[in-house]
Amino acid sequence: MIVRKAMLEDLAILTGAQVITDDLGLDLKDASIDMLGTASKVEVTKDNTTVVDGDGDENSIDARVSQLKSQIEETESDFDREKLQERLA
Repeated sequence: MIVRKAMLEDLAILTGAQVITDDLGLDLKDASIDMLGTASKVEVTKDNTTVVDGDGDENSIDARVSQLKSQIEETESDFDREKLQERLA
């Protein structure tokens, strides 16, 4: 579940969206259109999601990429490293 939540956060940062979770005190019924992100193109398949030209803040995206690269270097688990590399891609 932690990996799924982190992946949703990645998508939110990339598209300029806001993650809606109980942890943040947000409920889906309270969501508004301005909480949604945008991208010029999104392709979703059974195994992959590709976002092209997401409308997220460039500094936030760069910070997230740096965070993921750092986590890849620090982890000792091959499984975690693989999942982090998938998120970075």
